[in-house]
Amino acid sequence: MNTLVAVCIAPSGTGDEYAPYVAEVVKIIRNSGLKCHTYSMFTEIEGEWDDVMAVVKKSTQYFTDKGIRTSVVLKADIRPGYTNMMDGKIDRLNKAIEGK
Repeated sequence: MNTLVAVCIAPSGTGDEYAPYVAEVVKIIRNSGLKCHTYSMFTEIEGEWDDVMAVVKKSTQYFTDKGIRTSVVLKADIRPGYTNMMDGKIDRLNKAIEGK
């Protein structure tokens, strides 16, 4: 079942700057082989449900295995029969904006 998630995985209690910590999580996601895009507040991941959730779990455990309190915000879009939702949604939006 193809799934698109937007996920934010962040440590708590590590100071004011999260970038070095979040970079490690983004590396895990990018090295997963799943399609992904990183933005300022979320990373989107697309793939089969079990594969996506395994990457979310592995990324979360990067912090928890170090004893770091971790916050996870996840939004999922499961749309049976659809693939390439990450780009397809944007393509359809842009066509609607252009009035096509």
